Amino acid sequence: MIHPNTEIRFISDEIGYGVVAKELIPEGTITWILDKFDREFTPDQYEVLEPIYKNILKTYAYKNNLGNLVLCWDNGRFVNHSFNANCLTTAYNFELAIRDIHPGEQLTDDYGYLNIDNPFRGIDEGTKRKVVYPDDLLKYHKSWDKKLLKAFKYISKVKQPLIGLLDEELWKLAVQISKGEKEMESILKNYHYKI
Repeated sequence: MIHPNTEIRFISDEIGYGVVAKELIPEGTITWILDKFDREFTPDQYEVLEPIYKNILKTYAYKNNLGNLVLCWDNGRFVNHSFNANCLTTAYNFELAIRDIHPGEQLTDDYGYLNIDNPFRGIDEGTKRKVVYPDDLLKYHKSWDKKLLKAFKYISKVKQPLIGLLDEELWKLAVQISKGEKEMESILKNYHYKI
């Protein structure tokens, strides 16, 4: 489920639609969480789908560490890629704002951690990286972990509208990570190692 203080807006002809903050979303806020309505498809389930459904999954789903495609039921599927993303996924099936996201700003992910099958050229944002590759998670996980660890420090200090979707043990762990009492598991846990 995507953060409730967001909406879908048309961004541009090149980008299409995106998820935009309606009010300030502070660093450390959970911006998305895998919930019970999100749908997971195994490779076998994907293979027997009609082409129209396969195309929807190719467009809107991401691949988890098991190699299954996950389709978000809500507007979470419209979060666009950025090489300078303001949200990062964690090893705990939720994403964090890694910096303040201001009203009118898009929520963005780096698709490099979504186990894509084929490289693609992203929109030029003036960053060193220009292409997203299937193995970006292997290359950049340490950098992403540093950004996540910084954001985790604020997790219990900011309003968390999605907290009701976390079980108590996971929230307790998140708070312990924020205080340095537990080690944060690396984003690398999300990598799908192909057999």
